[in-house]
Amino acid sequence: MGADRRRHTHRRTARGAALLGSAALLAGCASMPDSGDVSGVKASRQGDSQVRVYPVPPRENAEPDEIVEGFLEAMTGDDPDFATAHKYLTKQAARTWKPEERTTVLSSAPVPQQDGPARRGRGAPDDPETLLYRLSGQKVATVDDRHAYQPLGSVTYSESIQLVQQRSADGKQKEWRIDALPQGLLLSESDFQRNYRSVNKYYFASGKSWVVADPVYIRKRQDPVTHMDSLTQTVKALLEGPTNWLKPAVDTRFPSGTELKKDTTALVTDDQNTLKVPLNDKANNVDREQCRKMAAQVLFTVGDLASTRVEQVELQHADGRPLCVLREDQKSDFMADPTPGLRETPYFVDANGRLAQLLPGAKETVEPRHVYGPFGDGEAKVETVAVARDERHAAAVSENGRSLRVASIQSDTDLPEPLVTSRGARPADRLSAPSWDGRNDLWVADRNPADPRLLLLHGGTGKPLTVIAPWLDEDVRIEELRLSEDGVRIAMRLTENGRTTLQIGRVERQAVGDRQKVSVVDLQAVAPRMESVTSVSWAGPSRLVVLGKQAGGVQQVRYLQTDGSASAALIPGLNQVKAVAAANDERAPLVAAADDGVVRLQSGVNWQSMVDKGTSPVYPG
Repeated sequence: MGADRRRHTHRRTARGAALLGSAALLAGCASMPDSGDVSGVKASRQGDSQVRVYPVPPRENAEPDEIVEGFLEAMTGDDPDFATAHKYLTKQAARTWKPEERTTVLSSAPVPQQDGPARRGRGAPDDPETLLYRLSGQKVATVDDRHAYQPLGSVTYSESIQLVQQRSADGKQKEWRIDALPQGLLLSESDFQRNYRSVNKYYFASGKSWVVADPVYIRKRQDPVTHMDSLTQTVKALLEGPTNWLKPAVDTRFPSGTELKKDTTALVTDDQNTLKVPLNDKANNVDREQCRKMAAQVLFTVGDLASTRVEQVELQHADGRPLCVLREDQKSDFMADPTPGLRETPYFVDANGRLAQLLPGAKETVEPRHVYGPFGDGEAKVETVAVARDERHAAAVSENGRSLRVASIQSDTDLPEPLVTSRGARPADRLSAPSWDGRNDLWVADRNPADPRLLLLHGGTGKPLTVIAPWLDEDVRIEELRLSEDGVRIAMRLTENGRTTLQIGRVERQAVGDRQKVSVVDLQAVAPRMESVTSVSWAGPSRLVVLGKQAGGVQQVRYLQTDGSASAALIPGLNQVKAVAAANDERAPLVAAADDGVVRLQSGVNWQSMVDKGTSPVYPG
């Protein structure tokens, strides 16, 4: 019996080691030395994401340790309704356990330890014997019942599982089963990455006609509870509505109560690459324009999921009659930036403080071209810059961080007067680098400790509006800010008590008479396990590229989702990096400023030098 227990433990340990190795490959980051020239780091191959775990039921006369270990193992499996996991529970516990309620993610598999000796029940003499096992580990994230991921840094996890002895089915002997346990699933990071994937749901920015990404996690394969495939799970999650954090800033066009037709567990495309989505009767009376927006939400959401490309979405009545159809080529009607084309031409500030654009040249070289106007001709010495998304004008901070100006970069004009002036005593206490959102609004932070302000200029002109930021005071400093293209989210590097962290804030707008009140609220930590963050840029609708350092580690460039989860994409190492920049179009190359000048990273190649001297690389925005 003891030998069996050792074999059981060895099997789980060996499997855990293999999956932890796979998790390391999925971390989406690369080491970055502190010195040396631009060099590459060979990316390891990712682990097999199709690894399947088939849990085994409890054996006859299994000892308590085996019951606990077997149940923890069974929670990582894919069997329908978690049928094997339920076999480790008493009938009462099986009825009350809800694995779909939440998922708790630990840095490694939970460690069970018996908490005290066995004891008899305190009631009647025949009350069952009970055992208590303590589960411990480091909690790094949770996923709620709306599929929203919440990173936690590293928090001590401690919960209990109680076992009792009950009569076996034939009544001839007693067997150990779990009769009290925490709700939801308990998984290691490696098991979570093996079983789940991040997808973007899409909703409309409040009062606007463009969509906003809302990342969530769904099962990679069939969901054990709903029996839905990953595509159907995602559409179901879309219909359930936005995550709680994003909900105040977005709207859904689906009528309340809209669900998939009953018993729908698989959505597939036909030979015309049309995805047909049957809905219940709550959607029967929508008009054509509302239906098109509903279809747009589905089309954006399923874009990266279907094994066959989805070229159009057809929403249907429950009886199969079509409600409306939306084609792939109509998606631009619902984008914050509907202009087509891949922007591969980032901007940077040259050694003389002039704004230049990096134009692709022959044989993979680049040709810097100075922009028109005062930012390109040297009349204003540019320090940090933000180019408007229409690329017609730019905002630049100059005079040691004291002044913010907006000028054309398409025509020669005189140097305009400053729109914002900081009174900070030191350059570091003055204006941050500016940023444009998709509404053509310009954002900048005045870091004067005596009067810290987050400012917005509608259309990049006029008197700045002070944004309501309840979290901003003399102890919190905005080092950097970057607005999402949809204008609903703001990524910020904040310094407090000597530590610089990455936070995402929700932008809320409210009309007050003929004026608008703008707030940034409900900050969420994006990289709680990073010791410091040096630079950040948007790299897609729900993805950031971050330069920072983890506790006890070296500086690294990595992709992070806006919910704080790590992206699987790998970034080769780069030395002595000062800033990174990415385009909203994920196909555009990364750009970075290093001691070797401005460099870029294109798909399939290593970092390449663009110019020998330059700072502040930016894409429009």
